[in-house]
Amino acid sequence: MKTLEPPTMETRPTPPSDDAAQVIDTSKMNAGQRAALEMTESARDAASEKGSFAANLFMGRYELDRLLPFPAQSHEDRDQGDAFLARLEAFLRANVDPDEIDRTGEIPDEVIEGLAKMGAFGIKISPQLGGLGLSQTNYCRAAVLLGSYCGNLAALVSAHQSIGVPQPLILFGTDEQKANWLPRCAKGEISAFALTEPGVGSDPATLQTRAEPTADGQHFVINGEKLWCTNLLKAGVLVVMAQTPPKLVNGKERKQVTAFIVDMDTPGIEIAHRCRFLGLRALYNGVVRFTDVKVPRANIILGEGKGLKVALSTLNTGRLTLPAACTGLAKRCLEVSRKWSAERVQWGAPIGKHAAIADKLGRMAANIFAMEAMTLYTASLVDRDKKADIRLEAAMCKLWGSERAWEIVDDTMQIRGGRGYETAQSLKERGEEPIAVERFLRDCRINTIFEGSSEIMRLFIAREALDPHLKVAGAVLNSQLPMGVRAAAAMKAGLFYASWYPQQWLPSLAPVNAQSALTKHLKFARRTARKLARSLFHAMALNGPKLEKQQVLLGRFVDIGAEIFALTATCARAEAKLKEAKSLEEREALLQLAECFCQQARLRIARHFDGLHHNADRAGYKLAQGVLSGQLGWLEEGIVAHKK
Repeated sequence: MKTLEPPTMETRPTPPSDDAAQVIDTSKMNAGQRAALEMTESARDAASEKGSFAANLFMGRYELDRLLPFPAQSHEDRDQGDAFLARLEAFLRANVDPDEIDRTGEIPDEVIEGLAKMGAFGIKISPQLGGLGLSQTNYCRAAVLLGSYCGNLAALVSAHQSIGVPQPLILFGTDEQKANWLPRCAKGEISAFALTEPGVGSDPATLQTRAEPTADGQHFVINGEKLWCTNLLKAGVLVVMAQTPPKLVNGKERKQVTAFIVDMDTPGIEIAHRCRFLGLRALYNGVVRFTDVKVPRANIILGEGKGLKVALSTLNTGRLTLPAACTGLAKRCLEVSRKWSAERVQWGAPIGKHAAIADKLGRMAANIFAMEAMTLYTASLVDRDKKADIRLEAAMCKLWGSERAWEIVDDTMQIRGGRGYETAQSLKERGEEPIAVERFLRDCRINTIFEGSSEIMRLFIAREALDPHLKVAGAVLNSQLPMGVRAAAAMKAGLFYASWYPQQWLPSLAPVNAQSALTKHLKFARRTARKLARSLFHAMALNGPKLEKQQVLLGRFVDIGAEIFALTATCARAEAKLKEAKSLEEREALLQLAECFCQQARLRIARHFDGLHHNADRAGYKLAQGVLSGQLGWLEEGIVAHKK
């Protein structure tokens, strides 16, 4: 777990748009909203003009050649990962009791020391700086293994490396910063990330933590308080986000967020509280206060005012460990469900033979294969280029994978019945196998919240999907721009859409280079990408500037895009594995797995498209406002009154 409150719509990572703040109409925004938008847009990375696979789906471009053939690990990289994973698995089996960690809320010191000794805190740090130097793919494989065994350890290791000191320095650190801090991290000094505040979730324009330069300009003095700082109680070093003095941009004052490396031994740092949660009970998460904490200017990452870019870029890659860990937990649930469904006999047959349970098992297997395919593909992009534009792929992996993992854990609870609801300790005490499904469920619940809640992920992806259109036509709708500028923009937009829109209706004649029965599903995905693009355009034309407020509607477009990505990754990975199959039976099982997933994904896509036009969104929103205003207060009668 990295941070409990994810980036809001205003602080999401976003694709390139040098003039995005100019084409978005800010006339009806308050000062805080405008400040947040301007700060966010200034932090946007310049991505490849070609765009990523996922980003292009929303423009009707289905670039299958990016996934076919499915990227494979080199033998050398695979062997390096296998060697580390074998050591890690042996250590976990011999030294770690996940249920005891859950009961006590503590990870034994000897476990942390053992992980440090084998290099688990420096998986991606280069060997020259004391780390293992493993690839992103192998890092994700390690997250799968940890997620399958102990969620608390997965959170500890992931938070340290994904958003703690290592990842920001790997991406943006100076040679001096890397030499100073990364060897310490690789040896096991734990790091953490401090962004969220008691009164501020993710809106950087309202951060209360301040860092003021000293008179000589060589240091900054930090004052403030941070909430939900994961790994805090074990950390030796933090990445702290703080507001530094504003600067003038085009004659207007712009607030600045800066990222600092802060040693926990620095005077003025106080751990004020350890936070406790429903699951992940050994999470070392807490509240930290900074009182006149003096930090050298040399500890700034990337540069003054570049903190938001550091945070968002780090999250893009760091976010990948979450769907990887979710995949590991889902695999463990499949193992539990498969064994119980074969052993448990009801009405004269194993429960797995009954259609209701068989349906759950089939969906579990199909979705796990897709989760893994999406995550491995996105990890391969990072291995190819550490600064690759994976913002949408990573967000879709997180959104889709965390939601499927929750469904899988919930189905596992249902399949195990009372034995799923009973604690492992209670099961053991009465002589049954201590399978901790209730712990799985508690630990898994956070996954759709942190690293960007499902709701925020949908808004973030939707904003990314709209960005190409904002670049083309946003200025037309911006009432703050002169009419001459808007007229010129309208002409330019008209020329673009006169060419682009008809293409979204034309069938593609390009061949699909797949060799199996899955080809029909890839052709469906290609057709559907064009349908998605023109449907999004229709929604833009119908709603105009108000579309960005239609969050439930936009969420359906996002879900369609995520399903297309999942379907494509599934087929591409299945194609690769079919070539490796050693028997006809193995080949048939693979095809059956992928075929089942594709059929289910196509049904979900059909429901999402139907929901674009047939829904109760307005009725639901109107009802919610009535609830908020107190008009339906009588619905809350008959309960024990809340003590204020």
